[in-house]
Amino acid sequence: MNYSQNVWKLYGIRFFHNLIPAYVIERLFWEQRGMTIQLVVFTEIIYAATIVLFEVPSGIAADKWGRKKMMIVSALMGCCEFLILLFASSFWHFAAAIFLAGIGRSAGSGAENALLYDSLLLHGNAGSFEKCFGRLSALDFSAAMLAALSGSLMANWHGFELNYWVSFAGMAVSLLISLTLVEPEMKSKTERPIAVKEYVTASVRFFQRSPGLCLVLLSGMVVGAAMNFIDEFWQLYINRIGVPVIYFGLFSAGLSLLRLPGNILAYKLKNKISYRVLIFGVVLIFAVGMLYLSAVMGYTSLAVIFLIGTVSGIMEPLIAGYLHHNIDSSMRATIDSFRSLGLEAVLIIVGLGFGFFSSRHDVFGGYGFISLICFAFLVYFLATSKHLIEQHNDKKLSGGSG
Repeated sequence: MNYSQNVWKLYGIRFFHNLIPAYVIERLFWEQRGMTIQLVVFTEIIYAATIVLFEVPSGIAADKWGRKKMMIVSALMGCCEFLILLFASSFWHFAAAIFLAGIGRSAGSGAENALLYDSLLLHGNAGSFEKCFGRLSALDFSAAMLAALSGSLMANWHGFELNYWVSFAGMAVSLLISLTLVEPEMKSKTERPIAVKEYVTASVRFFQRSPGLCLVLLSGMVVGAAMNFIDEFWQLYINRIGVPVIYFGLFSAGLSLLRLPGNILAYKLKNKISYRVLIFGVVLIFAVGMLYLSAVMGYTSLAVIFLIGTVSGIMEPLIAGYLHHNIDSSMRATIDSFRSLGLEAVLIIVGLGFGFFSSRHDVFGGYGFISLICFAFLVYFLATSKHLIEQHNDKKLSGGSG
């Protein structure tokens, strides 16, 4: 069976899943329907809690009953989310939509990567995982960039609701493509099927045996959390330094565009530069860059934000590839879900500090706190990484560029 078709289908699913012009006017639309800032915060808490509850169970379900099924659930939840939002008129409507969005995010996070890797593995092309993963991320940002630019125009010409109908249409296309995926056979080293109750304990044992891999995953979580606060609060930052709102769309598109080279070229970089050096360089740029954003409140900060966005594109393909080259197919989605769960946990912890310092020193203080976190992790990484990562590399990190 030609499992390579799954790769192209996953490209299409990712593109249409992120072709969401609703996001560019999301807060305005919600405010129009009666959602205050405090109510929006409550929905964000619901979203985070839903992911924490469903992330690992959905990964287990993907490994036990099929990755394709979870991809279909993810797309279906996306369709339901936008249908509810189109007709939402109270907090509970928005809460229900966000709850379904959290389930959809959990269902797809581990299943997508597992389906991609195993489809490549069955074609003897597992070494190209980082390249294909990078292309997925590039399509993610490309769709988001196109949606942001077109969404602002649609909202200006036709009002906010059209953006949500187009977003629903994108999710519907994603659902249709998901239905055509082919479930790959698992090339597992495990001789017997794993019972559902054993997945969590087996995953914990796996991480306990792999301290080098845990360190690499933790670096991805720190960088991912830091980048999240750039993505969520750059509007406030550039507004504070005097950038007119009319340029926000171009800034957003530029920030997405600059991530593409890292997404696409990560698979080549990891064959020329060691994981340790790459991770150290990215975290160092984040630490120094966040410090600059906190201390220097001028237009030069825009270049620093773009630099941070550029190097951030390297990390996700790099970290995902490091993980998937070293796990068994029978638990691929479950362990990847633990990675996603860990990122959410780090986001919550860093978010508490970011909120505390931002409330006292505006967004500049929040970025100063993130800089401190990055510098602290950098010290820990330097102290522990040489032995741990080199030891793990000796076990397995072959896999070429594909």
